[in-house]
Amino acid sequence: MNLVYHRIKELFEQKGVEYTEYRHRAAYTSGQAAAARRVELKTGVKALVCKTDSGNFILVLVRADRKADLGKMAALENTAKIKLASPEEVHRITGCKPGSVPPFGHKLPGLKSSGHLPLKTYFDRSILENEWVNFNIGLRTRSASIRAGDLEKLIDGAIIFG
Repeated sequence: MNLVYHRIKELFEQKGVEYTEYRHRAAYTSGQAAAARRVELKTGVKALVCKTDSGNFILVLVRADRKADLGKMAALENTAKIKLASPEEVHRITGCKPGSVPPFGHKLPGLKSSGHLPLKTYFDRSILENEWVNFNIGLRTRSASIRAGDLEKLIDGAIIFG
């Protein structure tokens, strides 16, 4: 089992966050993940690792039923262009494969020492329209459901937009 998965479960326990863990077939898209979890697509949280034109990486969190506006992200970052990071970059930066990245920007205990750097995180306000949110926790076969308000607290320091 991967380090990110274990650190997230430890974080939930340490912070007293009520959660449900889902074990399911590998999900490669938000639609597949929602179907595997048997939840509405809008409750999913996409965690997109993006790269600025200057080579910096950021994490963009959006509801699974929406697309990230990379133009808006570029404006917020004061850069000309932002694109999705390559699968290799996502793995190198987060220790996770695309589709399994959790929404925490890798500010989890023990991850910095393993080479996974904290990422500046942008949080779409529309995520908070749901009472419960769902997201992958480091593996394509594991997900968690927590209260949206708990997610907001856990990613303290994120830049809220939308």
